[in-house]
Amino acid sequence: MKRAVTLKENHEFRRLYQKGKSAVGGGMVLYCRKNRLDHNRLGLTASTKLGHAVVRNRARRRLREVYRLHSPELKQGYDIILVARTRTVKASWQELNDTFVKLCRKLELLEDKP
Repeated sequence: MKRAVTLKENHEFRRLYQKGKSAVGGGMVLYCRKNRLDHNRLGLTASTKLGHAVVRNRARRRLREVYRLHSPELKQGYDIILVARTRTVKASWQELNDTFVKLCRKLELLEDKP
C-alpha cells in the first residue's frame, strides 16, 4: 500500500477515535470520518493482546487485504481505521469479508449502485 493512502500519525488516529463514527462487528471495529481529500486513507491497529508480532502482523495483513478487495465499492474521501480483535486471528476469510461489508453498510460507506 502506498504511503499516501495510509494513516500514520498518532494525532490522526486520536482525532478519528474521538470524532469519528464507529461500528463494531465480530472480528473488527471500524472507525470512519470525512477527510476533505478525494481518496480514502486506511489505518490498521492490532493490540499486543492479540499475541506476538507474527500474530499481530498476520491480523493486519488480513484486514488490509479485505479493505483492498472492497475499496472500489467504497465512497471516497474518508479516513478509515480497522481495529483487529481476537476473533480476527481465527476468523475464516468469508467471515472477515462479511463483517467488513456489514460494518461499511452500517456506516453508509458503500457506493449506491445505480
